[in-house]
Amino acid sequence: MYDKIIDKDNPNSALKVQSALEHRPSSVNEEYVLRLKKKKERSVDEFVEGILSSDRIVLSQAITLVESSRWDHQQKAQRIIERCLPYAGKSIRVGITGVPGVGKSTTIEALGTKLTGAGHKLAVLAIDPTSEKTKGSILGDKTRMETLANDPNAFIRPSPSAGSLGGVARKTREIIILCEAAGFDIVLVETVGVGQSEVVAHSMVDFFLLLQLANAGDELQGIKRGIMEMADAISINKSELDPKRAELAARQYANALSLFPENENGWKPVVFTSSAYTGEGIEKMWNTVMEYVAQTKSNGYFYKKRNEQNLRILSETVNSALVEHFYDFPGVQEKMEKAREDILNDKVSAYVAAQRLIEEYFEGLTDKK
Repeated sequence: MYDKIIDKDNPNSALKVQSALEHRPSSVNEEYVLRLKKKKERSVDEFVEGILSSDRIVLSQAITLVESSRWDHQQKAQRIIERCLPYAGKSIRVGITGVPGVGKSTTIEALGTKLTGAGHKLAVLAIDPTSEKTKGSILGDKTRMETLANDPNAFIRPSPSAGSLGGVARKTREIIILCEAAGFDIVLVETVGVGQSEVVAHSMVDFFLLLQLANAGDELQGIKRGIMEMADAISINKSELDPKRAELAARQYANALSLFPENENGWKPVVFTSSAYTGEGIEKMWNTVMEYVAQTKSNGYFYKKRNEQNLRILSETVNSALVEHFYDFPGVQEKMEKAREDILNDKVSAYVAAQRLIEEYFEGLTDKK
């Protein structure tokens, strides 16, 4: 029997699975055999139909296409996104940030469970620029949100693997579109709270929540002013550990925020204490989001911000495409290596080397015409 399923002409090949299936004994479970057979690849129409009908399996597979670096997958993903776009944009997008250990996952689980219990459909996404280096993810272990992970009205997706923060951001924006088309009316975007990840998260959400701890000493030390300026609300989390210190920290942050210039949207950032353990502040958290949405929709800022975000995506996509085209252009990698050697050997300045590379790139484009 094995003579029939081993490729003798290629000693390095594995068993021919299809041939093995054809010569299987009658005792083999037919249902299991069907699972082993190669699945038919979904068409764009099938993907769109599945997403619009809230099929989680199809949604997950579409997101995998978005995250893929394969050119054919990217082309297919873009066609799916284009078809889903008219059904997107109806959710409330909330960014949640804070340093590791501040309790983002437990807070998201407490808030998310409350929202799904009220009839909402919730998608939880992540922006984690460290995942490519550490091979980990802030949402990689779903056991940290076990209740929410098993909730039929919740969808949790780890950070897309990408080599740069810009790549993660682009993919996350596209995933938001797919989730909204699938009927999720609330999207939570969690960021690891380091580097520029907060800035990127802020650029794709409607409301931005900063979680802080009531640590000993000066509560405002170590926090970047820029993050506080982006925050629409600050929650002093894990307040059950030391309620008095948490209240003190909340007052300190509120005083600091009062010194900042008034926001363009007319919203005054709210500061409160919270605890996922006791449930304190969780309802206040969502009520604050809804108050913000109502106010900014009434004064038009909500829609203005969405439009600005879309225009920013246009610019970033063009920039990203140009950079990719430059580095993929024939001969560029070899010339880059030569330029690096010349710079390190003090034969040329980095600026001059860059100018030469760009000029040669444009000359190559002209020659191709």
